Amino acid sequence: MFHLLDIIGTMAFAMSGALTAMHKKLDPFGVFIIAFVTAVGGGTLRDVLIGRTPVGWMRDMQYVYVIILGFFLAILFRKSFDKLRTSLFLFDTIGLGVFTLIGLERGIVTGLHPAICIALGTMTACFGGVIRDILCNEIPNVFREEIYATICIFGGIVFFGLRKLNLNDDILYLVTSLVIIVIRLMAVKYKWHLKAFDHK
Repeated sequence: MFHLLDIIGTMAFAMSGALTAMHKKLDPFGVFIIAFVTAVGGGTLRDVLIGRTPVGWMRDMQYVYVIILGFFLAILFRKSFDKLRTSLFLFDTIGLGVFTLIGLERGIVTGLHPAICIALGTMTACFGGVIRDILCNEIPNVFREEIYATICIFGGIVFFGLRKLNLNDDILYLVTSLVIIVIRLMAVKYKWHLKAFDHK
């Protein structure tokens, strides 16, 4: 289940990055680069910080193949995404839930404190999108009023709470990712947000 979620998250973020790049009218090479950094940016930063080198996608070519597949699927079916904003949002939300889990798990394997594991999960989920948005000349979602990184932090808390119940790992991963995805959907639907600072 964990490996499957990892592949799904990689695919989702790659497609999210590719769609964003096409929306910005980048050439095919630019679209591929944005897709790639969106999919592996957060995980790469996480692995560097915990000293896990070479980083994940360099150890396993399967991730590179999945990103390439996501890149081509996004190009081939771009006209099928009638509402580009909705498609970007859905892919991004799936990646958010899955990548938070991956970061949490890497922190646990490394033997880090739960708070640090949650920080790694948040970083894994958010920083690929941060890099994507910066390269596409957008203010990253994580820095705007929209609830984004906060959801990952909450998901991490839920994860460690459920972990104390000694649930089956597959159930633990599935429930945590669903919690993050559902809260993100509700946050957008009901316009939950953090109030921005007034510069005056």
